[in-house]
Amino acid sequence: MSNKRNVTKAIFPVAGLGTRFLPATKSIPKEIMTLVDRPLIQYAIDEARAAGIKEFIFVTSRGKGALEDYFDHSPVLEQELARKGKTALLEDLENTNMDSGAIAYVRQYKALGLGHAVWCARRLLDPTEPFAVLLPDDVIAAEKPCLQQMVEAYSETGGSMVAALEVPQEKASSYGVLDINGNVNDTTVSVKGMVEKPESGTEPSNLAVIGRYILSPNVMQNLHALKKGAGGEIQLTDAIADEIAADRGVFGYKFKGKRFDCGSKAGFLQATIAFGLSRPDLRDELSAYLKTLPA
Repeated sequence: MSNKRNVTKAIFPVAGLGTRFLPATKSIPKEIMTLVDRPLIQYAIDEARAAGIKEFIFVTSRGKGALEDYFDHSPVLEQELARKGKTALLEDLENTNMDSGAIAYVRQYKALGLGHAVWCARRLLDPTEPFAVLLPDDVIAAEKPCLQQMVEAYSETGGSMVAALEVPQEKASSYGVLDINGNVNDTTVSVKGMVEKPESGTEPSNLAVIGRYILSPNVMQNLHALKKGAGGEIQLTDAIADEIAADRGVFGYKFKGKRFDCGSKAGFLQATIAFGLSRPDLRDELSAYLKTLPA
């Protein structure tokens, strides 16, 4: 079993074209489309910060300049808000700023799969340290942020850990699915296999892998093989499965919280409503409007 060093670096694969949200994504990256008044990427960044992440690595592609600009300071805007005494807005704005050197960007020039996107960040990682991967499309509403829950569980297990979600059996073939040995405790399972998008009826369980990972540095070594898997792409689940074969410990963590698939239009709309209703300044007006809609 690998050591259990602190997890301080996270990879955010954001190179996708966002074609399901065209024409909006013709000119703006999907990751800065907003849920209420915060872009998708801000939810992922805030979750990572809460988990103790200090270094943020974005795997981007052509056309993502607006995403990079989002994290820059905006002195003119900040000065104007300060002059007008808009302290709450100024604080919100400051939360989007990142310290110099905290963010790094690398390009994925060809869309060869999630595993390949993670591999593109290899030179920015210490080869002896575990690292996190967060997919901004998966937005998770939780009292304690999902990655923070995982980091706490990982401190007990080491190895590699994936966030696991129970899904209806008929939808399991759309995910990477866990084959489990058994329970470590109430929230953590030991994994003996992972299958990427299994054929319907062959799913080993209804525990699906969603977009939060804490990975042993061995996983990056496994990705060096650039082995193609499902769909002819380099699959991250395959590199994690190699850890199982090597008996280095892979665990699924059944997080507490509500996951929204913001990579789909329906999921994005559901998240917008849910996050809007969670806001005291919006709840009453939005709730009243929803009650006027036909059933």
